[in-house]
Amino acid sequence: MTVPNSRRAFKALGATCVAALSLVATAASATPEAALEAALARTPNSAPARNVILFIGDGMGVSTVTATRILAGQRAGVDGASYDLAFDRMPYGGLVRTYSADALVTDSANGASAITTGHRTINGGIGVDGDARRGVCDPSRNVPTLAQRAKRELGKAVGVVSTAAITDASPAAFYAHVPDRNWQSDADLPPAAREAGCVDIAAQLVTAAEDLRPDLVLGGGLSFFRPATAGGRRQDGQDLTAAWAARPSSVFVSDRDGMTAAVAAGQDVLGLFADIHIPHEINRPTTGSQVPTLEEMTRAAITRLAGEPQGYVLLIEGAHIDKAHHAGLINASLTEGIELSKAVAAAQEMTDPANTLIIVTADHSHGLVLNGGGLGDDVLGLIKGPTGAPRLAADGKPLPILTYATGPGGPRDGAGRPTLEGVDVTAPDHVRQAGVLSPSAAHAGEDVPAYAQGPGAHLVTGSMDQPYLFQVMRHALRLPAEAP
Repeated sequence: MTVPNSRRAFKALGATCVAALSLVATAASATPEAALEAALARTPNSAPARNVILFIGDGMGVSTVTATRILAGQRAGVDGASYDLAFDRMPYGGLVRTYSADALVTDSANGASAITTGHRTINGGIGVDGDARRGVCDPSRNVPTLAQRAKRELGKAVGVVSTAAITDASPAAFYAHVPDRNWQSDADLPPAAREAGCVDIAAQLVTAAEDLRPDLVLGGGLSFFRPATAGGRRQDGQDLTAAWAARPSSVFVSDRDGMTAAVAAGQDVLGLFADIHIPHEINRPTTGSQVPTLEEMTRAAITRLAGEPQGYVLLIEGAHIDKAHHAGLINASLTEGIELSKAVAAAQEMTDPANTLIIVTADHSHGLVLNGGGLGDDVLGLIKGPTGAPRLAADGKPLPILTYATGPGGPRDGAGRPTLEGVDVTAPDHVRQAGVLSPSAAHAGEDVPAYAQGPGAHLVTGSMDQPYLFQVMRHALRLPAEAP
């Protein structure tokens, strides 16, 4: 992948602005002297933000960013260690502490909700406060999201984009309120919750009041919107895609061409491109061109929302960084990280940093470990010794450059770690070795990075609590501290 240089990425801006951003964009790989000069030249932008774009790389901890950067550089034919992902070029950043109201290690539901509502909640809770109980319907625990407040109080348009089901935890945190992330359709809703007045996530998206409902939704999850009689999961007989399309200037689409046409027509679009999750990008050869990439969905979303008179708030999630990590599929996960970088580069190209705040962060980390390797070694491969042969660990077996702390690649039946001789560890379907066997690689609890550019970006700095990012975005939009 070739990431656009700063002059190309910001070609729509004036020459002065381009020159200033060029200093910022190259700082990470420049000499220390040049990096200092770039930092000294920065002037914080304290103006209100017209637009806010929040990127969440699901599960994208620091080690994942490092490994993704190296792989992206190697695929571009250059030194990976000093390569820049698009968000590496942003002028401001820091570390974000992740934990939930009930656990040291957060899940996506709380992690995303903390960012989008400013309230740390329980693992599994979406858009509810920290006093919520998992699976207990209590609408008094609901808290408004940034997107809902921006639309209702400021008249801004709202977009939600994800490579996961749009009802999955992270994208749902932009618009939904449930004490259990699994309530994606009415079929998942317990009778007690239904009787207490709770509504499933898909129905919340479509039936929300006009001044709360997103204007653009792109992702997967079609089965949660369609009745069982039409191949979906819903038991209430509703076809929520038809309900969305029944409104004026609204359309449901299921492929790339439909998305492009809807955006060109300026319609409110619900685009669902898979029954559940959009396939991993590494499987693109079998997916087909009618399933849009994350970059294509990002470009479509910004194109559609850019003309909104009051601006917009947009969430874009690279979901499969996390989902591939869980399966131990390191090649697929890092490829998804590269796709997120492409989407960020597209957003940088299409927006003006004078009026658009862009934040890139993660909801939580994963237990990925970078164990060693030479600068020229394939980061997906094995650690090599002086002769070029694989370096052997204490058990006499080759050691990968990247391993997991836990996961399906852990040792089985007390037999120890399998040898990797004759194994293509770079293959897309290779399950990476882990220290401890578990059905799914576990999240990790260390801090995650945050990167920012645009109005208020200078406030993204130092060691931050996860709900603080909500406050930065709220302040940039000039929303009052409390909802009316």
